[in-house]
Amino acid sequence: MFDSSSELDCKYRYLLKCDWDISLPKVTFVMLNPSVADTNICDPTLSRCINYAKKWGYGGINAVNLFAYISTDPKQLKKKTDPVGKLNDKYIIEAVEDSKLVVFAWGTEYGKLNNRNRKVVALLKTYKPHCLKKTKDGDPSHPLYLSKDLTPISY
Repeated sequence: MFDSSSELDCKYRYLLKCDWDISLPKVTFVMLNPSVADTNICDPTLSRCINYAKKWGYGGINAVNLFAYISTDPKQLKKKTDPVGKLNDKYIIEAVEDSKLVVFAWGTEYGKLNNRNRKVVALLKTYKPHCLKKTKDGDPSHPLYLSKDLTPISY
């Protein structure tokens, strides 16, 4: 779900769904911010999330983010007046309620911008969130450079 009817004009991506077996439950990955992936392009991070979900026996993923602003450079989030996006929390809840497992995966540093990480943890605490691995500071590791053999652990 984008903020514009044309994906070419949008600045925010709130939710990206990818299903391959609708008879199986979904997993929601909560990451930092959207990059180039959309309904036609699968970037390396999204590919990694899909591979994890398939390995764990899920039939689809919902990809949401702390910040809905689309950028390949997380530093740009600090320069934006509203990097979160006005509809982001609504779509985060929608994604989580549509899945069996929630995996936090936003990495370090930028998730702390405007205490957004804490706000989303509070928003989703009743959904028993997981992560792939925790950083030394206790943040949920970003999936891209992690082992392909990880299984979710409680966050």
